[in-house]
Amino acid sequence: MSKIAFIGLGVMGYPMAGHLASQGHQVYVYNRTMAKAEAWQGAHGGHVAISPSEAALTADFVCICVGNDDDLRSVCYGDQGVLAGMAAGSTLIDHTTASAQVAREIAVIAGQQGVGFIDAPVSGGQAGAENGALAIMCGGSVEDYLRAEPIMQAYAKTTTHLGPVGNGQLTKMVNQICIAGLVQGLAEGVAFAINAGLDAKQALGAISAGAAGSWQMHNRGNTMVDDEFEFGFAVDWMRKDLAICLNEAQNNGSELPVTQMVDGFYEQVQAHGGNRWDTSSLLRRLPRKDKL
Repeated sequence: MSKIAFIGLGVMGYPMAGHLASQGHQVYVYNRTMAKAEAWQGAHGGHVAISPSEAALTADFVCICVGNDDDLRSVCYGDQGVLAGMAAGSTLIDHTTASAQVAREIAVIAGQQGVGFIDAPVSGGQAGAENGALAIMCGGSVEDYLRAEPIMQAYAKTTTHLGPVGNGQLTKMVNQICIAGLVQGLAEGVAFAINAGLDAKQALGAISAGAAGSWQMHNRGNTMVDDEFEFGFAVDWMRKDLAICLNEAQNNGSELPVTQMVDGFYEQVQAHGGNRWDTSSLLRRLPRKDKL
């Protein structure tokens, strides 16, 4: 068993850290809101640290799952950051969905003090984190990946090594680009079914086993019909992710017309107070006969 620090106990990090504790690892947690860390300790045992550096002190592995590039830098750098507490030979596993640029930046600084680094964003949502069934996309050296893989298996359904540092984040961008188009298509299909007078749930059931089927359809189709949008991944976070995708597309010469359009649709959802609605709330901006 290893000593592991886990930094960030949001809807994803809280259960992920819990899986590590349940497997017998010695887990030290840090969260900006101390009450959340104390609640985690009450549920899972382990230890609460007052700073990222304290959590990381003598840890074999440090896992991070925070909000964005700035949050990531704030818990990595400085006297209170994890790198101040990590020793040579330890490994930093970053599960934040962030830019490839910040992943490469942190990897260089970590490497200067002999710390391994893996950028390892996750997909699968809150349910995937709670069920230990996340898909994890990893960038880094083969040696660092093989060292980190057994730790990530505590909450992963799959882990994939995709090449050097940054490739995990780039693959997560591919994931978010694909999801954006899928959710918009599903929203349009649901609205069309309702406006055409179909039983929308029955229609989704009829097509879900065919070429149109997807995770989004299986897990969000019926809740969209029921106008329920209180699930794990919020519109605010999706817009953060899509901004990363669009910025990277400018860097590598890609055109993302659908992604850019859907990002604008999410901006409309935010304008109607849907910041914390689930991403399937794209349906809310479409005219539907059941809502007239």
